[in-house]
Amino acid sequence: MKVKVKYFAMLREEVGLSEEFVDVPTAAPTVADVRCACIELHKEAFEKVRRIRAAVDGVMASDDVSVPEGAEMAFFPPVTGG
Repeated sequence: MKVKVKYFAMLREEVGLSEEFVDVPTAAPTVADVRCACIELHKEAFEKVRRIRAAVDGVMASDDVSVPEGAEMAFFPPVTGG
């Protein structure tokens, strides 16, 4: 299944893309499955930016959340402010 993935902040800079379609080798992927597929494509970026949050269709999601067909995933480092 193909999943649209968006990258934000430092992760976008390290990956060199703001978004891409990623092939996930399972018919009913979870956030963890999509994350693994992205790590295979951009291992160094994901190693460099270790703390990465995820969202599915604009809603924060843990690794066990299902990613439905046509969903949009986002990966980004936690934001700090003050």
